[in-house]
Amino acid sequence: MLTLLFGICMLVLFGKLLVFGIRAAWGISKIVLTIVFLPIILIALVAGGLLYIAFPILIVLGLISLVTRR
Repeated sequence: MLTLLFGICMLVLFGKLLVFGIRAAWGISKIVLTIVFLPIILIALVAGGLLYIAFPILIVLGLISLVTRR
């Protein structure tokens, strides 16, 4: 009986830790994508002569950031 109780408590604890880890990883990946990779992608598009693709992406992301302020 104690083994069953121990197993249930262990699953609950590690389940909460797993959810916390996934949330932390998601937050870190959002920061890295928006601060590091998005500007690099836009600069590469402009350097490659694809300004007609980079400019609308920049406008759409700017409008989204204005609308969804927290």
